[in-house]
Amino acid sequence: MERLPFRDAVALQPQSLQTALASIRETLKETDLDAVRNGTTALVGIGASFYAGVVAAAQFRKQGLRSFAFAGGELYDAEDNAADVYIAVSASGRSVEPAKAAGLRLKSETFGIAKTSNSPLAEFVGKMIGTDSGIDSGPNTTSYLGSLLALGLIADASGKTSGFDWDTLAMSFGTLQASIGNSVSKASQLLNGKRSIDCVGANAAYGAAGYAALLLREAVRVPAQNWDTLNFLHGPMEPNDSGTGVIIFGDGRELQLANDLADFGIATVLITSVIVQDKQNLVVVRIPSSSNGVVNAIFAALPTQIIMQDLAEAVGLPKCEFRYRQTDTKLPIADSA
Repeated sequence: MERLPFRDAVALQPQSLQTALASIRETLKETDLDAVRNGTTALVGIGASFYAGVVAAAQFRKQGLRSFAFAGGELYDAEDNAADVYIAVSASGRSVEPAKAAGLRLKSETFGIAKTSNSPLAEFVGKMIGTDSGIDSGPNTTSYLGSLLALGLIADASGKTSGFDWDTLAMSFGTLQASIGNSVSKASQLLNGKRSIDCVGANAAYGAAGYAALLLREAVRVPAQNWDTLNFLHGPMEPNDSGTGVIIFGDGRELQLANDLADFGIATVLITSVIVQDKQNLVVVRIPSSSNGVVNAIFAALPTQIIMQDLAEAVGLPKCEFRYRQTDTKLPIADSA
């Protein structure tokens, strides 16, 4: 699969979002979402797509829809009746785990979300929703945002409306892209050289934190972990010191946490829509305010991606290449001949 350099793919994301919005809307016009509207939905993914599911499940519930996120391997037992409908999310459309989980649900309604509707995932689900997010990078950029966008649109089409004007998303993302350079550069400098980085957020932002931790592990090769905000207060924060860092996503209890960590001498980056002043050990990256958790995760992905690439380049890893790639995680691409 053709891949762009990471920074080039990041730059394409406003246009990718605009293209994906039109494509997903057209598909949803002819998609029956009654099962999502009336039943319990399992959002199934692996890697970044799992974290997209974590983001969306929280937003689904906020909009009155019963939903939970699962890693694909949790649903390998065909007798496990976790939900009424299953949405398998695979940015590439080739991840084995969500495809297998969906394929085992012979009596349930199943959907797939991938960057193209004719991906291998299509053989395992009843209905495909291709995002048409376009060319991607490694780690995923445009396709991760495309998956989030599809899930956000499904939530609005199935549950109580979130009230967000999706037509403004691409322009707002582009504006953010043009405005955060200085704060993101300061954040990268603050986190550079840290031996581990915790990523913290609640509800939908817990998924955003998961995406951040995954990028740090894949591309920077630094130990990183996502934590629910309140859980982080109950012991997981104890190993942190001047040699570690924390990235926090959110507008609530996260604000006090960010200030406390900075006062403890811990390098802290706060990604928030609230006006908070930088101080010693604390850099704040402002994103637009939205009550929609999927939208917040899309906005929060941008500074996360740039910080990750800055840190990767600083340790001599300008290109993400797995050292320990496994051979049984991807579905084969059919021979076009």
